[in-house]
Amino acid sequence: MAEQNNQTKQEQQQDIGQLLKVRREKLANLQEAGKDPFQITKYDVTHHSTEIREHYEELEGKTVRIAGRVMSKRIMGKASFCNIQDLPGNIQCYVARDSIGEEAYADFKKYDVGDIVGIEGEVFTTRTGEISVHAACVTLLAKSLQILPEKYHGLTNTDIRYRQRYTDLIMNPEVKDTFIRRSRIIKEIRNFLDGRGFMEVETPMLVPNAGGAAARPFETHYNALDEDVKLRISLELYLKRLIVGGLERVYEIGRVFRNEGVDTRHNPEFTLMELYQAYTDYEGMMELTESMFRYLAQTVCGTTVITYNGMEIDFGKPFERITMHECIRKYAGVDFDNVEGDEAAKALADQHHIAYEARHTKGDIINLFFEEYCEKNLVQPTFVMDHPLAISPLTKKKPGDPEKVERFELFINTWEMCNAYSELNDPLDQRERFAAQDAAFAAGDEEANHTDEDFLNALEIGMPPTGGIGYGIDRLVMLLTDSPAIRDVLLFPTMRNVEK
Repeated sequence: MAEQNNQTKQEQQQDIGQLLKVRREKLANLQEAGKDPFQITKYDVTHHSTEIREHYEELEGKTVRIAGRVMSKRIMGKASFCNIQDLPGNIQCYVARDSIGEEAYADFKKYDVGDIVGIEGEVFTTRTGEISVHAACVTLLAKSLQILPEKYHGLTNTDIRYRQRYTDLIMNPEVKDTFIRRSRIIKEIRNFLDGRGFMEVETPMLVPNAGGAAARPFETHYNALDEDVKLRISLELYLKRLIVGGLERVYEIGRVFRNEGVDTRHNPEFTLMELYQAYTDYEGMMELTESMFRYLAQTVCGTTVITYNGMEIDFGKPFERITMHECIRKYAGVDFDNVEGDEAAKALADQHHIAYEARHTKGDIINLFFEEYCEKNLVQPTFVMDHPLAISPLTKKKPGDPEKVERFELFINTWEMCNAYSELNDPLDQRERFAAQDAAFAAGDEEANHTDEDFLNALEIGMPPTGGIGYGIDRLVMLLTDSPAIRDVLLFPTMRNVEK
């Protein structure tokens, strides 16, 4: 059986090789005849497929010029049909010898599925009622030298889909729709923030000190300065510098880079948005976030009740608010308000079979309990508030409760969607927090922050009370497009390099 399968594969490869050879011969013949499609520099398109359908009554009988990829052909003697795919959709074209001329029709019959053409002709309806274009002129704009996947089976191999996203976009219309919606989501985020007086800015990607998040950075070397630098893991510290400089409301949407693994919700290179607003706190960030998510659902999806993986998620209702301690009490039955010290917290972890490291403090243990017992229960939009000080080195302490900070994370569909603080603006406190992070790094925490002297200098100049937040844009797009994995919303996800 194995020998038979190998023989079948060899025969298929030989057939494909012959088809590829024929396509190259067709191109050579066109070039010899002075009809090289790659010499054409432009084609004036007047309409797209969906536009013709939507405005048929006013376009019927009028001349249009469309362009796109040939996705199918039916040759029927003196007349043929082809299907042309453009950005928003596809449309049928009727190509007759008597309409475009004998020589042009002979050329058209040699075109392959995958070729890119321009068609000028009149809009009409066939006898079967299909809106079409009756071609008066067909122009070959680019010759496809490869073979598209078979139409009815499509492109289903996920590895090939991610590596050859260009083919994926051609063969799977729903993939193209996802990325069109992604673009709209980002556009509407900008519209929402611009409407609230925020200013979009850009900050460095190559930095001497990659801070602002718990993550391992990628490292590189800057030859011109003979300095080691890192790719940023966050946008936070530079945006806060701008708050110090008097830009009261700023945001950035940009790529960040974290040297971590790949799974359905993580990619080492991803899109993060952070925003900072002077003279507000984490309560202000909660109001902004709830309003923005509700706005995006309504504007992009047309409803505040969306469906993800068969489950309804309601953005129209007020988002639930719960402290981290309350959440752990609810789902784990443990009250950390009554737990004194690191050793007592570790003893509880042992009882509940939660693994931890020797360097971990009570605050770390609280976070481990939350991850183990709580996250999986947070499906509807929920603000989890008041995290431990030990895991929040850039956050203002909660008045009257110095072991906690004014921080929240929004959870939807069990995922962390954003992380927000009342920003720490006390430079003396911040220096002590950085020192604790340096000690954690020395003890083996590769994701710990490091002291950033220039940032401390900025705080010493003076930063007003500020609320700040970071959003994972890719997870938000996953949610609003009902996409199962982060790779489905990244045009070119990180993939292991393979030899061709």
